[in-house]
Amino acid sequence: MNRAALMVLADGRFPAGGHAHSGGAEAAVAAGRITDAASLEAFCRGRLHTAGLVAAGLAAAAAAGGDPLALDDAADARTPVPALRAAARRLGRQMMRAARAAWPSAELAALAAARPRGAHQPVVLGVAARAAGLTPLDAAYAAAYENVSGPATAVVRLLSLDPFDATAVLARLAGDLDRLAADAAAAGARFPTEGPHVLPAASAPLLDITAEQHAAWPVRLFAS
Repeated sequence: MNRAALMVLADGRFPAGGHAHSGGAEAAVAAGRITDAASLEAFCRGRLHTAGLVAAGLAAAAAAGGDPLALDDAADARTPVPALRAAARRLGRQMMRAARAAWPSAELAALAAARPRGAHQPVVLGVAARAAGLTPLDAAYAAAYENVSGPATAVVRLLSLDPFDATAVLARLAGDLDRLAADAAAAGARFPTEGPHVLPAASAPLLDITAEQHAAWPVRLFAS
């Protein structure tokens, strides 16, 4: 196990394309649902326990050696709106490029060949974590953290929010993230033998609705 690789994979400077996405924060800011640090924290907490949990479970299952193509199908089933499916595959394609440069592996190459237009980002993240010698729990942490750190960073730009306040929001979510990553890793470990029904399938209808609306905006700062 190469635990230091987790810092590389979870680093916001890892060139996986996440900086271009707000995770729904841009639409929430425009609608007045995020106005300050407190409302950002509420948004991130909700996102962590829905989209973040699903992503963490998928990533953990891939890192545990689960079939990535079956996991990609499971990700499709858990992503009901076209805008979010398209965003997840764009991010997966970029993650694949970065991961293959950092940790070349036959599993990453096979997934890239099978999904030339991109697999879902959490699935690619999990296969990358496996290639880097990380555990399913590590993959769950990376996926869950990305689901809240992206929106927090985006809101700093969208609202000129104090970066110290945004960082404090992430720090206050640490306990939730610990528990969620453990639950996701446990589910991911069961996937190879029990199938996709054991993976989290939490939904966030408001994120789905606003993602479709955001995709139709003629001018926007973030891709999603």
